Amino acid sequence: MRSVRVTGPDRVEWVEVDPPVAGPRDVLLAMRACGICGSDAFYTHVGGIPPRQGATPLGHEPAAEVVEVGSQVTGLQVGDHVVVDTMRLRDGLLGSGGAQGALSEYVLVEDAAPGVQLRVIPEHIPWEVAALNEPMAVAHHAVRRSGAAEGDTAAVFGAGPIGLGAVLSLKSLGVGHVVVADVQPSRLEKALAVGADAVVRSDEEDVVARLRELHGEATDALGHAGKAGTDVYLDAAGVPAVVQDALRAAKHRAVLCIPAVHKEPVPVDFAQVLAAEVDIRLAMGYPSEIFEVTDAIIEHWERYARIISHTLPFERALEALTLAATPGAADKVVVTF
Repeated sequence: MRSVRVTGPDRVEWVEVDPPVAGPRDVLLAMRACGICGSDAFYTHVGGIPPRQGATPLGHEPAAEVVEVGSQVTGLQVGDHVVVDTMRLRDGLLGSGGAQGALSEYVLVEDAAPGVQLRVIPEHIPWEVAALNEPMAVAHHAVRRSGAAEGDTAAVFGAGPIGLGAVLSLKSLGVGHVVVADVQPSRLEKALAVGADAVVRSDEEDVVARLRELHGEATDALGHAGKAGTDVYLDAAGVPAVVQDALRAAKHRAVLCIPAVHKEPVPVDFAQVLAAEVDIRLAMGYPSEIFEVTDAIIEHWERYARIISHTLPFERALEALTLAATPGAADKVVVTF
C-alpha cells in the first residue's frame, strides 16, 4: 500500500509498504480522511521522530471505515465509520512517532475495543469533518485545562483550527464572552461564524486596550490599574507577542493556558507580573477528551465544517502537506481518500 513518510530532513515521500494484517483481536481500518497538522511540517523539517527518524509515517487526524474485524473483537463491525484515539494504539502514537500513520491506505488497530481506540460515528457525518475530531480534542483539552466556566470572559489568540475549536468548546461551556485575536481578516470572519462574540485585528489594534473595552477594567492584587477583566487567555498562536500581551493584560489571578507549540524561547519578566498572580498552564494532547468532543461534532457538524478551508484527494497528499505548511495559504487542510 502507499504511505506518506518522512524520509529525511525536509523530505517527505510516497513509500510502498506491506499492508497490515489483522489478527483475531484486531481491527483493520481503511482511511477515509486525514487532517494535516502544523506538527507534520515540524516532523518533516527535523527529519522524523526518534526512534523512527528518517522513516516516520505521517498523519494523526484520521477518520476511517472498518474493513476487517478479528474474530475475538466485539462491538465493532465491517462498515462502521469511526474516529480514532491516536494516543492509544499499541504500536505507538499514530502519525507522531509510532509505527503507523493515517496518511496511508490502511491502519491496523491491535487489541481493538470500542471506546478505547475507536468510536463509531453516524454515517451522515462527512469524512472530512470527522477528521477534525483529533484537533478538536486538543482544543477541548486546553479549554478544560484553563478552568473556564459558565459566565467567564475569555480571549483566544490565534484563529487557526485549535483556536476555533477552543471557541466552540468555550461557548459550549457557557463562557459569557469570547474574543478572538488574529492578524488575518478571513480567520476572524470564521471565528465569528463559529460563535466568537468579538474579534480583534491584532496587527492593527491594541489588543489589551480592546480587551479592557470589551471585558471591563481591572487591577492586579496591589490595585494597579490598566488590566483587563478577562478571566481566561488561551494561546493558540505560538508567538511570543501573544504571551506578552496576555501577561500585560492579566488581572489578579487570571489564567493563561498555552496549547500552542512555541518554536523559540519566550522571554517573560516575572517581576512585572508577580502582583497579578497569573496562573500559567500548559495543555498537550487529550488525555481523556478525545471522544467527549465527538458528541459535539455529531450534534453540530455543520458548524465544525466551517473550520476546513481545503480538501485534497489522497493522490495529492504531498501537495496538501506543502499547502498546510505555507503561512497564510490555508486554514485547515484535510486529505480525503
